[in-house]
Formats: sequence, C-alpha cells, structure tokens
Amino acid sequence: MSCTEKTELPDFNTHWNYNDPQSTNTAFMNIKIKIDNRELPYEKDYYAKLLTQIARTQELQRKFSEAHEILDSADSLIIPQEHPVAWICYLLERGRVYNSSGKKDKALPYFLDAWKWGNDNKQDIYAIDAAHMLGIATKPEAQLDWNLKALELTERTLDKKAKGWLGPLYNNIGWTYHDQGDYEKALDMFQKGLNWREQVGDTLGAMIARWTVGRTYRSLRDFDKALAIQLNQEREIDEQGLDKDGYVYEELAELYLEKEDRKRAADYFRLAYDLLSTDPWLQANEPERLARLKKLGE
Repeated sequence: MSCTEKTELPDFNTHWNYNDPQSTNTAFMNIKIKIDNRELPYEKDYYAKLLTQIARTQELQRKFSEAHEILDSADSLIIPQEHPVAWICYLLERGRVYNSSGKKDKALPYFLDAWKWGNDNKQDIYAIDAAHMLGIATKPEAQLDWNLKALELTERTLDKKAKGWLGPLYNNIGWTYHDQGDYEKALDMFQKGLNWREQVGDTLGAMIARWTVGRTYRSLRDFDKALAIQLNQEREIDEQGLDKDGYVYEELAELYLEKEDRKRAADYFRLAYDLLSTDPWLQANEPERLARLKKLGE
C-alpha cells in the first residue's frame, strides 16, 4: 500500500500504477519539479513522503542505487516524532529496496521498525504493510506467523483502505502453505482470496487469484480441475482482448505434460518462454526455470 495524503497539494497516490512504475515515476517527478520550482507549495512532510514513493518506483524498476540515493534525501528531511507517517514510509521503502536487491538481512530491521511505528501510531495500513513484508523477507519458519499477524490486523481494522490488504494477504498466506506442502490449506486461502476479489469487483485480481486456485489443484494432482480453470483463463484473456499471460501458458504446459500430451505441452512451453523470458525479475531470480521452459518448448 502507498502513503495516504490529506493536503491541498495533489494526492500523488492517484498516479500510482504498480504495473507501470516508469510512468508513475514520471508523474511523481513532475510533482517534485513543480515543488522544487515553487510552482506548488513546499511542505516538508508531504515532500518527504513523495520522495519515498519515487524511491519505490525506482525499486520496482530495479534501480536500487537511485532508490537508495533518493531515500537518503528523504531521511535528511524527516524528524520521526514530528513526521511519523513519513518515517514509516521511509522505513518501508528502504527495507523494500534492500529486500528486492537480495539483501534480506539489511531489510529486516527496517520492516521491524515500520511494524513498531505503525502500531504505536495506530497506522494500521502501514503496520499491515510491514508485517506483510516481514512475511516475505524473514526466515521461512517465521513467514507464516508474520502473515497471520497481518491478516488478523486487517480483519479487525476499521480502516477501510487497510481492508484492501485482504487480497494480497490471502495470496501470500496461500503461497506459504503451498511452499510447506499443505495444499489443502493453500487452496482454502486462495479460494478466500478469489471470493474477496470477486466481491470488490477486482476483475484482474480475480483472474490472478483464479490462477492460484488452478495451480494448487495441480499440486493436489487434480489435473482435470486445474486444466479446466487454466483453459478458461486463456479463453477469457482472448475474448476480452487482454495481454497474453505467460504464467497461464506455463501452467497449461505443465498440465499437458502431466497428461502426457507432449505436443500440446511443447507448444505451450514455447509460448510461455517467449513471454516470461522478457521478465527482468525472472531473469534475475529464476534463470533455471526459464531455461527449462526453453528446453521443453523446443
């Protein structure tokens, strides 16, 4: 979740597009330039929060040095007791940059501080974010506890915006159970996530959640249910004119391989590789997975 603004200055959060951090960065930088040129009023608290979100757009583009540099600028402005929300945003984004650059040990203290500051200042939305990040960055044996803490706070908070964390948390907890081999609990969480996405009218989020349900049916070796879900996903994407999804192709390939339909499997592995091989995160973190897709698609 991003930082919430209440000021006569423009609400920069309306420009957030997590699927396009480059355009979001451009929008944020335009606001920064207007403030620097005094075309907009300078408010230290607002400006510091804006800097933290610029850093996040850089982190999402894997521009880690640039992100750290701008976070240094934010740090120099913030007096934690006077600007608690800006400070929490700074802690979260510094932690995210370290985490995304593979330095989890450096990230953890920032997320722990953000969790403490969020709770102490009754900023549920940020405390939930911190717990969610701890559920990603901490050691595997502690991840579930942090995600469940985040979920418990999200379910009882009165902050309507903080309720938006329900979908991501159902997803994260589902994957934690899945990684532990507890596929029934994973399926339950993924199904809750799908139900929530459908209730709030999040069509794209529901498609992703539906994919996780199908993926878990594959782990449960219910290949027919899994295949029906992924084929329906492919059909919906085509009918709605959406961008092709390499992850759907990858699942279809794996399912046809399980069903020993090697021709169809190879076709889908090739389609999956063509799309997923352009993903910078997969290139950096899962080269073996991409190599396997390429080989099986030959």
